[in-house]
Amino acid sequence: MRLLLALFVLTLNAQVDPRSIHEWRQARERALLSEFIPLVEIPNRASDKANIRRNADLVHSMLKQRGVSSRLLELEGAPPVVFGEISTPGAKRTLIFYAHYDGQPVDPREWTSPPFTAVLRDAKGQPVDWENASVFDAESRLYARSVSDDKAPIMAILAALDAMKALGIRHQANLKFFFEGEEEAGSPHLEQFAKTYKELLAGDVWLICDGPVHQNRQPSLYFGVRGVTAVELTVYGPKRELHSGHYGNWAPNPAMMLSRLLATMTDGEGKVLVAGFYDEVLPLSAAERQALLAVPAVDEQLKEELGLVNTDGSGARLVERIMLPSLNIRGLESAGTGNSARNVVPAKATASLDLRLVKGNDHRRQVEKLRAHLRLQGYFVTAQDPTDDERRKHSKIAKLTAREGYNAVRTSLDLPISRDVIATLRKTYPNLVLLPALGGSVPLWVFEQELQTPMIGVPIVNHDNSQHSFNENLRLANLWEGIVTMATLLAMP
Repeated sequence: MRLLLALFVLTLNAQVDPRSIHEWRQARERALLSEFIPLVEIPNRASDKANIRRNADLVHSMLKQRGVSSRLLELEGAPPVVFGEISTPGAKRTLIFYAHYDGQPVDPREWTSPPFTAVLRDAKGQPVDWENASVFDAESRLYARSVSDDKAPIMAILAALDAMKALGIRHQANLKFFFEGEEEAGSPHLEQFAKTYKELLAGDVWLICDGPVHQNRQPSLYFGVRGVTAVELTVYGPKRELHSGHYGNWAPNPAMMLSRLLATMTDGEGKVLVAGFYDEVLPLSAAERQALLAVPAVDEQLKEELGLVNTDGSGARLVERIMLPSLNIRGLESAGTGNSARNVVPAKATASLDLRLVKGNDHRRQVEKLRAHLRLQGYFVTAQDPTDDERRKHSKIAKLTAREGYNAVRTSLDLPISRDVIATLRKTYPNLVLLPALGGSVPLWVFEQELQTPMIGVPIVNHDNSQHSFNENLRLANLWEGIVTMATLLAMP
C-alpha cells in the first residue's frame, strides 16, 4: 500500500498544470524580463570572441544559479558550449535540450532601436517602461538581436526549471542542456564537439529549441530541418568601371549578364531548372504525408500579411513547398544604387545564393550541379578572380565559391520517442501542429551521424519575429507559453 501511495504521489508531482505555471509566471513577469534582458543585450556574433565569451559565462552562471551541474565545453578556436546536466535516480531516458546563444550580424542603421538595447513595445508599437510596469500585455514585443533566435528558449528553459521547483513538479528523466555559440556561423566545430564529448552527449533524443511556431500561432513540433549551403557567384565585365555614356552598349555589362544567368536557374514559378536538382529527394512517409494534410491552412493569411497576390509553386501550400530543395537569391551587388549610383558600366556583379536541401540531397553534389549549369550556359567557371590570360580566352567568366554546408535530417514520426514526445505535449496542447520538417536549417546531421540520436524540434517563438533581419522581436505571449512547453517536456518520464 505504501509503495502504491508513493508511486501515486510521484506521478502527481510530475504532472504539469498549465494554469499553475501561468499563475507562477504572472507574479514574476518583471523579474523574468529583468533577468532575460541583460542576456539579450550582450552582442553575440560568433566571431566577436570577447562578447561571445560573456554570453557563455552568463548562461553558465544562470544554469548554476538553478542548481544545474554545468560547465563550459571547450575546443581550440571555437566558442564554448554551455553544458548542463541534471541526473534523476531511476530515470529510464535522457533528454537533451539544444539551443544557441550566438546571433546573426547586425546593421544598426536598419534598426528602429539599437539592436543590443532591449526595447519593449506594446501592440501599437509604443515603448513600454517595463522596469516600472505592473501589468504586461501579452501582445507586447521585446526588440533586440537574438531575442527570438535563439535566446528566448534558453530563458524559457531556465524559467521552467524555476517554476517546477516552486510548484513541486519533479523531473523523471535525466536532463542535459547543450547551448551552442556558433550556430549562425554554420556550426563549423559542432562535429568536433560531438566527437570529443561523445560520451557526455549520449541521450535518447535531442530536443531542438530553435525556430518559430506554426504561422497560426499554435504550439508545434517539427521532426526535421532542411540542409543548406551558401554560394557566391560573380560575373565579370571590363577590368575597371567604365563611363556608361562613352562605353555603354559596347562593353559587356556584367549586371545584365548575371541577371540573364540567374533567370536560367528557375522557371519563374519556383521550380529549379538546374539539371538533377530534385533527383535524390527521398519521398515522404505515409505518416509524414498525413501530418502535412493536418497542418492548418495559413497561406491566405500569410499572403495578406506579406502583401502577396501570387506565390511560387502554382498554388501549392507553403508546408508542401518546404519539403522540396530550393535555390534562393539572398543578395545582389553591382556598382551602386540610390545616392551611391554612378553612370558606369560595372566591372563585376555578384549574387549570393543559398541552396536549401531536403533528405536525400548532398550539399556538395548540389553545388556541383550548379557549377555544371553555369558551364552549360557557356561560362568558364573558376574559384578565384580571373587572370588576364583567362579574360583574353573567355568571353563569359563566372567565379563560384561555396561555403561548407550540411545536409538535411528528418526523424520518423513513427519512432517510439517521437510518439512519446507528441503524446506528452498533446496533454497540454490538444491542437499541437506536427511538421515533418521546418523550412529553416540547423546542422542537426551531427547528432544523427555522430551520436546516432534522433532529434525533434520544439519551437516557441512567434513566426513573425524578423529573425536574421532588422527589428528582431519576441512576442511576450510566446515566451510565457514557452515556459509551459519547456516545463511539460522537462517533466516528461
